[in-house]
Amino acid sequence: MERDTRGIVDPDSLLTRVRFRRHEPAPALRPYVENYWLIDWDLPVPYASHVVPHPAVNLTFQWDEADGPPYGELTGVWAPGLYTRKIGGRGRVCGVKFRPGMFRPFAPDRPVSAWTGQVLPYADVFPATDPAAALHPADDRARAAALDAYLLPLVPAVPDPQAELARGLVARIRAERAVHRVADLASEEGLSVRSLQRLFAGYVGVSPKWCVLRYRIHEAVEAAARRDAVDWAALAADLGYADQAHLVRDFTATVGVSPTAYPSN
Repeated sequence: MERDTRGIVDPDSLLTRVRFRRHEPAPALRPYVENYWLIDWDLPVPYASHVVPHPAVNLTFQWDEADGPPYGELTGVWAPGLYTRKIGGRGRVCGVKFRPGMFRPFAPDRPVSAWTGQVLPYADVFPATDPAAALHPADDRARAAALDAYLLPLVPAVPDPQAELARGLVARIRAERAVHRVADLASEEGLSVRSLQRLFAGYVGVSPKWCVLRYRIHEAVEAAARRDAVDWAALAADLGYADQAHLVRDFTATVGVSPTAYPSN
């Protein structure tokens, strides 16, 4: 798949330390799963990776020699701020990134907001399996096939139109810089603001405003990472901010450093 480092803080630093790949799931899973992501590392010195999270739920099967046997986790949308993971020694992760809005059909009894900011054992939500099944193969295709084999029996028998609506709205927010105000988005989609907020709480896990701000910060991080001269006032206006100061403040609060100090390591 095409390389996409959006959301990774200082991707050049991370990608010199780990092998990071993405793979497509089986066709029947593609409406629900954006990609599988695979990471392997062998580090003599510990390293902390940082991600500006997407509005996505992730299922991961992991092995780290310091933690013992393989295990699985479910991570809800990480709304509090940066998601930080410290790695060292040898390890491996096989991850499933659900499309925004499309995790709910796999766990329909609770709103996705119930998982927001949570990291919990995967078997609290999904059927128990051997986490090593996706981790042991050395070949990427075999790892992806193991994830397919686990998830395909869980594909919902009947599509959920509300999930499809949520997925489309998040995709629009991500793609269209002109989407600035939640009230305007709701009006254009024929929804009340309250209905839109309920939809996002139930199917995305965060508010539509959070998605707007987060995707705009992703774009600002991408601009800062290019290390070229950036007209931050013009970018702020393009991203819908009232002024440059608002963008810089949001960037700094999210990433931990100002745009001019990025990357920090």
